[in-house]
Amino acid sequence: MTEFAHDKIVPFKKAAAGKKEQVAEMFDRIAFRYDFVNRFLSAGIDVGWRKKAIRQLTPLNPTYILDVATGTADMPLLMYRMLHPKKITGIDISEGMMALGRQKVATQGLQNVIELKTGDSEAISFDNATFDAVTVSFGVRNFANLEKGLHEMHRVLKPGGKTVILEFSRPRQAFIRWITQVYCKIIAPGAGGIISKNKAAYQYLNDSIEAFPDGENFLKLMKQAGFKNLYRKPLTLGVCTIYCGEK
Repeated sequence: MTEFAHDKIVPFKKAAAGKKEQVAEMFDRIAFRYDFVNRFLSAGIDVGWRKKAIRQLTPLNPTYILDVATGTADMPLLMYRMLHPKKITGIDISEGMMALGRQKVATQGLQNVIELKTGDSEAISFDNATFDAVTVSFGVRNFANLEKGLHEMHRVLKPGGKTVILEFSRPRQAFIRWITQVYCKIIAPGAGGIISKNKAAYQYLNDSIEAFPDGENFLKLMKQAGFKNLYRKPLTLGVCTIYCGEK
């Protein structure tokens, strides 16, 4: 498998642990403030982004959905309200994040529909062709091996199924990109660090966005992983992008 620049970006640069272990530790540390910081830093726009990503699945009407890097279950909860599938499984390497997600699922009485399990994007513990749809929301940047993660998502997808990936990207317009860089390099690490008491996590956010192979480069990686009928939809002047592909 090919290694990309973003695969080497880690939250704690002086730590000896690998990216996967560092990402899990980072999210465990900030889990208690994760949802609040997301809403605060994006002014709530991230909810609209997630809804637009989920709408890409509406024509498919999926019955079984896998949400990779599910975090605190924002995507599964929104998908249930918008799509009403029979079962949504969320996997993540951070138990701290999923503990909060399970509380949210239980509060809404959806334990029989939404299941959160410890899982690795590079070794998904399901058989081939299990799911009608696979989603990732702001999680592929955290894969320790992006290429392997995409292949695994393709493997567990049923023929005719669809993958929807929502991820931060770099705006192509120079002025918008400059504003975004100032925000991600200075404002987000400062504000996110104060609220979550972990500045490194939000510095990592900027570093991983800058190193991520976004736009057409990411569609090429999806094609190499076996996905067909590829397309992308930039959102909010290219601040983030929806990437879609079918099996």
